Amino acid sequence: MNDEIVLEKLLQEFSEKLPKFEDGRIDYSTSDKAPVLNCFVKFESQILILKRSDKVRAYQGLWNSIGGYLDEPVALEEKVLEELREELGIMPDLILQIKKGKPYELFDDEIQKTWFIFPILAELKMQPEIKLDWEHTEFKWINLGDLKDFETVSGLEKILEAVLK
Repeated sequence: MNDEIVLEKLLQEFSEKLPKFEDGRIDYSTSDKAPVLNCFVKFESQILILKRSDKVRAYQGLWNSIGGYLDEPVALEEKVLEELREELGIMPDLILQIKKGKPYELFDDEIQKTWFIFPILAELKMQPEIKLDWEHTEFKWINLGDLKDFETVSGLEKILEAVLK
């Protein structure tokens, strides 16, 4: 099934069950399930990882890719562009290509939440100046094989594998 159709069905299901923010987005804060995108940013042979700040709800101080709740009916690529702009200051003209991995479920035993993960890889034309927002405190460009050397959010290596296939 097409990942956009999978996402549409998930959003419809959650929209019927969960509260909404004033702007109409679905509020997953009390839910034990949530669809998210996890987007790795790649330039040449390196990927960008980001350390989560103490201002985020989950996974404080752990390394991650960029991500976001899929909380409104927007195409995945549009949501990726929004997250790249908001979290890193990366504009669409710097993107060489966006590759989607196969969506899958991941249960995180530590926080008792099931994530419906939509893995994404955004390959860049050049290495940009990174402008972090409040969600992260630092960033590093690392070689693909070095992710295992960092304390990351649950399942991050699997997300990377999903987009490198």
